[in-house]
Amino acid sequence: MNEKIELGDRVKDKISGLKGVAVGVTYWLYGCRRFVIQPEEGKDGKPADTFVVDEPQLDLVKKGVVQPPQVAPPSEPVAPAPRRHGTRNDPGRMNDPKRM
Repeated sequence: MNEKIELGDRVKDKISGLKGVAVGVTYWLYGCRRFVIQPEEGKDGKPADTFVVDEPQLDLVKKGVVQPPQVAPPSEPVAPAPRRHGTRNDPGRMNDPKRM
């Protein structure tokens, strides 16, 4: 049985064999679901670059390795505060000094 892959799951790319945690997901116009994978091992102590893979190309290794934070639903848009100042008289250009 194929379990649905979710953010925070450890997965393995069937082609390259790379493993990592699903940290992002995008949905494309014609139904393609792609995951951003963050490898857990790096080279020489440096973090490895993320890579993007179509969902059918991934095998689920372990569910819920990392728990995504609970995000509050978006609030209603807030109207901008009313302007508290009036119009400004723009002096434009000062008069030329008069010569005597």
